[in-house]
Amino acid sequence: MHPLTNENAWKAAQKVIAGGVNSPSRRFDAVGGGTPVFIDHGEGAYLYDVEGQAYIDYLAAYGPVILGHGDPRITRAVAQAAAGGTVIGTPTPQETRFAQRLREAIPSMEQLRLVNTGTEAMMSAVRVARAYTGRDWIVKFAGSYHGHFDWVLVQAGSGPSTIGQPDSAGVPPSVGQLVATLPFNDADSLAAFFERYPNRVAAVLVEPIVGNFGMVMPQPGFLEAVSTLSHQAGALVIYDEVITGFRFRYGAAQDWLGVRPDLTALGKIIGGGLPIGAYGGSKAIMAQLAPLGGSYQAGTFAGNPVSVAAGLACLDALQDRQGYLRVDRLAQRLTTGLQKEAELAGEPVTINRIGGAFTLYFGEGPITDYASAQRSDGERFARFFQGMLRRGIHLAPSKYEAWFVSMAHTDHEIDTTLQAAHETFREMHR
Repeated sequence: MHPLTNENAWKAAQKVIAGGVNSPSRRFDAVGGGTPVFIDHGEGAYLYDVEGQAYIDYLAAYGPVILGHGDPRITRAVAQAAAGGTVIGTPTPQETRFAQRLREAIPSMEQLRLVNTGTEAMMSAVRVARAYTGRDWIVKFAGSYHGHFDWVLVQAGSGPSTIGQPDSAGVPPSVGQLVATLPFNDADSLAAFFERYPNRVAAVLVEPIVGNFGMVMPQPGFLEAVSTLSHQAGALVIYDEVITGFRFRYGAAQDWLGVRPDLTALGKIIGGGLPIGAYGGSKAIMAQLAPLGGSYQAGTFAGNPVSVAAGLACLDALQDRQGYLRVDRLAQRLTTGLQKEAELAGEPVTINRIGGAFTLYFGEGPITDYASAQRSDGERFARFFQGMLRRGIHLAPSKYEAWFVSMAHTDHEIDTTLQAAHETFREMHR
């Protein structure tokens, strides 16, 4: 029997899994192609592939892993919950307690529903917004990813007041006639759109802090303008906090930034590493949901007891503010060091850091929207990615993705990462 390697694991996967992966972002196409790393297990701040190679992990499963891999508080909670049944299909006291904890942490979510993913949370929030307003159109911002349901897989048209076109095969062209994609951090474009198309928009979808074309902060006044313009136009504001919820502090980015949306969607961190999502808002808006109202949403695994138990254990751990402060300090050390190593190698880079999450763009900044993020050098990033991977540093294989520092990282991992960056930057300039 042949020993398991990344190469033969990749060949086997391609025979039975479409594209060899269950999510396209796991392929290495954007970083020059080649064989993806197949992970056997994770432990703390590390991943271990099927060949036994260790990697310091900054992927964090694209965001959910904040405590580190295999955190004993999570694994104990999962084991205890699973012993009582992995799916129940009835109401449970634990899901109520979990919903209470989320509401306490995020006051704008007066009532909420638990679902299974961030995609499902956003899809359901859009449906509720349409039911509440009696309108069909939605507005989103370029570069922000809100899941893979039809309504958000639409790209921008030719101008800031142009309806979009689907950018995924299988999405009917008619869907694009109900969706507009505008530039992030550009309130004037939103104002112009509302002026051109009055009384049509049900909701404006926005990441209060962008995490899908790298980490990008809203410009001062932008989120406030989104709320004012939307409400003047009779539209709701939906915050996608799937990435940002509990990432920078206990609670949501909206409270940190001093803004309040009509609906909020959560996912990733709140499940402690297990599949989960949630969406919520005021009682009046959430009353649109069946059985109270006519907007239907249901799910066999909604409020799954194992995910809820993991989520409660994760929230318990995150209430210690010192963990966030330590992650912020480590991320600051790491980004300062990366910037220095890049400068010493003569490599122009821009780093956008927010707490323990950051993006390293290859090129001059500032990076404030999707267009400026697109101008960063993907080929340079690909060479950096491959060099870091060979040196045991695991990053997301895309120039747009964030690095995530977890509470399992220590100064030792930061030192090791900076040494790998030192060698990789110099290798790129030989």
